Amino acid sequence: MALGDAPGGPAQGAGGRVSGALERSLGEIGRRLEESVFAEEISRRPGLLQSLDARPKILSCLALILAANLSHRPLAIAGLYVLALLVAWASAVPLRSFLGRVWLAVPAFTGLVALPALFLTPGPPLAHLPLGLAVTRTGATTALFLLLRVGTSVSLSLLLILTTPWAALFRGLSALRVPETLVLILGMTYRYIYVLLRIANDMFLSRRSRVVGRLSAAEERRIQGAIAGTLLAKSLQTSGEVYLAMQSRGFRGYAHALRPRRMGWRDGLAIVAAALVAAAAIL
Repeated sequence: MALGDAPGGPAQGAGGRVSGALERSLGEIGRRLEESVFAEEISRRPGLLQSLDARPKILSCLALILAANLSHRPLAIAGLYVLALLVAWASAVPLRSFLGRVWLAVPAFTGLVALPALFLTPGPPLAHLPLGLAVTRTGATTALFLLLRVGTSVSLSLLLILTTPWAALFRGLSALRVPETLVLILGMTYRYIYVLLRIANDMFLSRRSRVVGRLSAAEERRIQGAIAGTLLAKSLQTSGEVYLAMQSRGFRGYAHALRPRRMGWRDGLAIVAAALVAAAAIL
């Protein structure tokens, strides 16, 4: 039973438990907000990558990702991955969280792409499965090689994001002559997602505080659908208000960014080191 104006605490169901779907949605939004704050906190810690300017970090990351995708030697790609772990440790990035973010997502998506290679790649059979299917040794090697390559690329990208404040990252992209429109879209998307998460969190919390008793599955779906529709309407309204506010402050289609600081010898050394490592991995 939903009460429109009834005050009270969290929604309690039979057995003293809060309504499941609303609670899960609220918890998931809370975790995403915590991850965003945690990432910003890491970028402000004293560490190896945190001491560098955003421009050499972007160039170095791109060079190493390019090397990981062009190299045909598994040992070279594995060496790049170990290097990413060492740099993460030197940059005060929690390795457990770092590994979890990479290897909980990579197998789920890349594994779907690599799965057919296990059976379709010609080669000596490694294992026989029902229905006449066989996993080939060449197919297994190809799938593992793809997972290693994607895992290394994702690790390097995540390392760049975790150790660089978003404002500095966008400023570095602008300094590297990335189109201003693209940088502006990326910057507004990042901030807009955070605002929408805050709005959704407030909406779910408000609804949960007005629910008494156990909700049926149909009622929970109805409430979630209503919240989704309201969130879409608020999103459109907020986007219009933000654009009008930008125009009133002089926005004419491009953003003015602060001039980046001058790069020091550490920044130059990082670029040279990344170029040498990338060349060694490719050649």
